[in-house]
Amino acid sequence: EVQLVESGGGLVRPGGSLRLSCVASGFASNNYVVGWFRQAPAKEREAVSCISSSDDHRYYSDFAKGRFSISNDNAKKTVYLQMNTLEPEDTAVYSCAAVIGTTTCNMALYYGMKYWGKGTLVTVSS
Repeated sequence: EVQLVESGGGLVRPGGSLRLSCVASGFASNNYVVGWFRQAPAKEREAVSCISSSDDHRYYSDFAKGRFSISNDNAKKTVYLQMNTLEPEDTAVYSCAAVIGTTTCNMALYYGMKYWGKGTLVTVSS
């Protein structure tokens, strides 16, 4: 059974940083796509970033460009989201999601992710 477990959320002051981790397990393939999504209270879920293990292609939403950085440790099947210069508007539950197999971030984001973690809360407040 594929499982995704997020960690690293918490309370941080505006301008601060956090690094989220998404540990994937339950599959042997080294080809997968992992995306980070967030959902703020009373708002729809939105994509934050995505990475493909096969070609290291990375996608960032407009609000994440220049502030967030996604990376992947294939050996650990762990995807990280480094978030810098956080703003109160970044407050949300951040979840990771995955598609297993040879695909791309564009395809996965368009057709939808198959596996989801439960999320980790990020609160940006002074």
